[in-house]
Amino acid sequence: MVQSTVISRRSLLRTISTLPAAGVVSALPGLAHAAPEFSFKFGTNLPTSHPLNIRAQQVAARVASESKGRMEIQVFPNNQLGGDTDMLEQVRSGGIDIFNPGTMIIAAVAPISAITAVGFAFKNYDQVWSAVDGPLGNSIRAAFAKIGLYTFEKMWDNGFRQITTSTHPVNVATDLRGMKIRVPVSVMGVSLFKSLLASPTSLQFSEVYSALQTKIVDAQENPLAIVQTAKLYEVQKYCSLSNHSWDGYHLVVNGNSWKSLPSDLKTIVARAFNEAGLQEREDLRKLDESLQADLASKGMILNKALPDSFRAQLRKAGYYAQWKAKFGNEAWAQLEAVVGKVS
Repeated sequence: MVQSTVISRRSLLRTISTLPAAGVVSALPGLAHAAPEFSFKFGTNLPTSHPLNIRAQQVAARVASESKGRMEIQVFPNNQLGGDTDMLEQVRSGGIDIFNPGTMIIAAVAPISAITAVGFAFKNYDQVWSAVDGPLGNSIRAAFAKIGLYTFEKMWDNGFRQITTSTHPVNVATDLRGMKIRVPVSVMGVSLFKSLLASPTSLQFSEVYSALQTKIVDAQENPLAIVQTAKLYEVQKYCSLSNHSWDGYHLVVNGNSWKSLPSDLKTIVARAFNEAGLQEREDLRKLDESLQADLASKGMILNKALPDSFRAQLRKAGYYAQWKAKFGNEAWAQLEAVVGKVS
């Protein structure tokens, strides 16, 4: 049912994806003059070309259509409404209604979220989706509810994180020694790279390009889709495929905003976001298959890092023991039930 809706409206959605957020509802036939009863602001931290934003625009169009104009979702991509920390504060206070924090970003207010970003925990996507769609994901979503955030059931994908640098490739853990590397504003990101003997600096994603360009930092770590859509290849020479951490997006909604919706609109919105989340996961998978060649064509030099050396250094630094103690035995057991022994 969802796929046929997307296909029949493909031409319309291509048009919508190029419109400013406020133009989404007016672009729909028959709804040009509709005055929505409910209007949600959805702030994202990603460039407009990223699959998350393309699918988000489709969600906005679908919600407007299925609600017959009673509800609109305005999508504000590319940090228009502030950086990660700003938008997290806004979605908690009600300044915006929806935000897509990464696992490490929202860990600032719900620490258990960062458990899915533990270094070298996941070996593949089968393990990722088993964890976040299962008991571990339920524990994380329950933690969000306790701080007043409703969370859609299906996480959206960001991808396995890779290391890019302007100085030299990273093959083994010792290549990171002393490296000035940008990490998200998160305790987990700092802990991971300090344990790997690098010199991490926390910066908002909106600051990354300029920090690399001006050599405030020499390196950063993000999934390939971010490297490409944010054009980080313009200011980085090497891309080391480390798969050191998986990152995904929790689509969180201000609790009061969610409670304000009647039950039929909640059903429409949740279904649209969850089904689009599954589609975005597939988008990322397909995109990732082509990105290595694309980045190489743009001048980046790619190499595969050797994960065993990194795991050995993390164990030596006490990283795994530290985070097992912080997350607690129950959450750690839920993780290891999917991925096997981590520490």
